[in-house]
Amino acid sequence: MKIKPVNKQMALVSEQLSVERLRDLPVRASALLREIARYLDRNDSAAAEHSAAIALTLAPDHPECLRLFALVQQRRGSPRDAVVCLQRSLAARPDDVLSLSQLAAALGDLSEFEPAIDALQRVCELAPTASAWFDLGVMLDHDAMHEHALAAAEHALLLQPTLTSARFLRARSLQALGRIDETAGEYRQIIARGTSLAQAWFGLVDIKTVQLTEAELAELKALAALPALNVDERAIADFALGKALEDAGRHADAYASFERANAIKRRSERWNAEAFSRHIERIAAAFAQPIEVVGNAAGHEVIFIVGLPRSGSTLIEQVLAAHSQVEGASELPYLNAVLADESKRRGAAFPAWVAATTPTDWQRLGQDYLARADRWRKHRPRFTDKLPENWPYVGAVMVMLPNARIIDCRRDPLETCWSCYKQLFAPGRVGFSYAFDDLAAYWRDYEKLCGHWRELYPDKFRTQSYEALIANSESEIHALLKFCGLPFEEACTRPHEASRAIRTASASQVRQPIRANTAQTSRYGDALNPLRTILDRRTER
Repeated sequence: MKIKPVNKQMALVSEQLSVERLRDLPVRASALLREIARYLDRNDSAAAEHSAAIALTLAPDHPECLRLFALVQQRRGSPRDAVVCLQRSLAARPDDVLSLSQLAAALGDLSEFEPAIDALQRVCELAPTASAWFDLGVMLDHDAMHEHALAAAEHALLLQPTLTSARFLRARSLQALGRIDETAGEYRQIIARGTSLAQAWFGLVDIKTVQLTEAELAELKALAALPALNVDERAIADFALGKALEDAGRHADAYASFERANAIKRRSERWNAEAFSRHIERIAAAFAQPIEVVGNAAGHEVIFIVGLPRSGSTLIEQVLAAHSQVEGASELPYLNAVLADESKRRGAAFPAWVAATTPTDWQRLGQDYLARADRWRKHRPRFTDKLPENWPYVGAVMVMLPNARIIDCRRDPLETCWSCYKQLFAPGRVGFSYAFDDLAAYWRDYEKLCGHWRELYPDKFRTQSYEALIANSESEIHALLKFCGLPFEEACTRPHEASRAIRTASASQVRQPIRANTAQTSRYGDALNPLRTILDRRTER
């Protein structure tokens, strides 16, 4: 579960506007800033933007005008514009904690984590509060600096031992670092304190290698039945309970719990399967044939691992990360960020601008991606980017970074879709996973487009069967390494021994030896027939 920084939940904007912050402003501009703050407190960004534009004409260089205008831009989804305003504001007030925190949030929205971390480190120097240390820890977590994130969480807890969000961050960091017993202990401490119970139980169960005692299972079941739970807590508790019941072999009860949880999520996570299918068709049309690459030999540095969530991608990355030449970077946001920035620059959504893009443009985009990912090549020459939902962008990757390798993780569709259905994902990430129809439609789109990529780029796109990998590990690993242009290393056959931070839902599972059989669907019997039927129908189309 994603942890939000405090600056995402900060106090009312109007409460920040002290007399000192408004010093040297014309009376009219000061009144406008208070008006803007009230609009922002009511989430009326349009009205706030109108008033902010007027305020800037009255005091275009005043740091508080710039800061509030930047906050409006953040609320309106324009973090790049917010950064520009905040940098101007900080030129006048270089040690302003509010502006530094706001700058860090905007940079984080742009996935520019290193400068965001620098800003938050300065905040911790100027105002070393528990919330400041926690915010720094969250940004470090986003940048996969888990040891430092753990240290920041512990700083926060020294200052405020009751800060539950810092305990969640501590648990998340411990799990990423492979300290599983400590992770479970941290979640159990949160449960014992009686705070954020649904989230804490989910965190404990989502370790996936920790089984609850009978007493704990009874306690979780009682929690999930409480009428006082709000809607979000009820969904979280039912996802946790479903997994715990599955572990206990009570599959009928587990199915009922997952059904309740997903019914709740369907009401908040809207997914338009038809619109997504049309988007995938537009991508296939834009890359109907390989686009000519001229003078661009970039991409050897990166191995993209794509697929559906829960398809074995973390295991494949762990195999590669056991190699002496490969850094396992986990799920990187850079590819989507590069394409989104280009879409904004061109005023058109991807892939509408593909036909107008020159070889020089593609090379620039590839270099932008590599520059953002530079930190992952400091110790080893190659790295993995394991963001599953990068699969629609393979065509763009092959023009931006023509020497990259793409691994398509393929697991049995029923096992994959059911595993997604059982998993609670971060908000807005995997909206297709909460209904059988949406899962099957997404699978079909994925399967069709990846088939297209395989035809276009047979030497650079490999479909890796998860079932084959666990059944014939050594031969499959030999073939996988050969595809990536890597010499065979024995360590890759023992991926559970690889020492690295892992940030995904499978973090604990891949620290265990490769198991011969992880299938679960047969244990649910006829309950999964609706999903089987939909998948069969989709596959036949």
